Amino acid sequence: MPETPKYPIVLAHGLFGFAELRLSPYFPAVEYWHGIRDALTAQGASVITPTVPPSSSIADRAAALRSALEAHAPAPEAFTIVAHSMGGLDARYMLSHLEPLPVRVAALVTVATPHRGSAFADYLLDEEVSPLHQYLPRLYQTFERAGLGTAAFSQLTRRYMAEEFNPSTPDRADVRYFSYGAAVERPTLLSPFRHPHAVMTQAEGPNDGLVSVESSHWGTYKGTLLGNTATWLRTLDENPSSSTFVPRDPVIQLASDKRGIGEGRNRS
Repeated sequence: MPETPKYPIVLAHGLFGFAELRLSPYFPAVEYWHGIRDALTAQGASVITPTVPPSSSIADRAAALRSALEAHAPAPEAFTIVAHSMGGLDARYMLSHLEPLPVRVAALVTVATPHRGSAFADYLLDEEVSPLHQYLPRLYQTFERAGLGTAAFSQLTRRYMAEEFNPSTPDRADVRYFSYGAAVERPTLLSPFRHPHAVMTQAEGPNDGLVSVESSHWGTYKGTLLGNTATWLRTLDENPSSSTFVPRDPVIQLASDKRGIGEGRNRS
């Protein structure tokens, strides 16, 4: 039987993410974390999947993450946060700025998080080089009419991360930090990530279509996952409830490792 994860696990989604999306009562819900929650639950883990504002500022998203954790306080055990993409920035902000925390956090595992920003965010906001820039005002208006924030876009630039976020968001000494990157060779011709991937490759090297491997490094770097997010989120055995189940996804392995989760280190 697989080991039960030592700590309750929080799965923090990225930009435009959600815990569960139900488009119709007649169709099954779409899960952001696909089979990962089920796999961890099958191992006996307590799993929390909070939802934060999809495109708001890091501070607003972090506040929503903290509020979600308040529902589980007080808790006798420390939590492990597994965060994808922008969710890693939300978690870092919460850990650094929103004290006192409602629960103890043992570790933060980030996956394809733009800790140093994204060259595609730079490109998108540069009116001199990006043909997409002209559509941003209309996009912002659409978001605002829907009650959605737009601050996330400017906060994912390399300049913002280097000059504002990282200098003001130190790691906590009592939290272990782990990270993974993700990389795909070249998206297919019809993939929406094909153009962003080309921009990212030229500017930053290997990437998953939006975040480079280099930008993903934070704390103890555990390795590079092959493929974009949609690929690695699905790399699970078909029967996670089986007594012989061993998760192929290294993120699940790390979150489930009673020994290794405490061996991370702060930013190097």
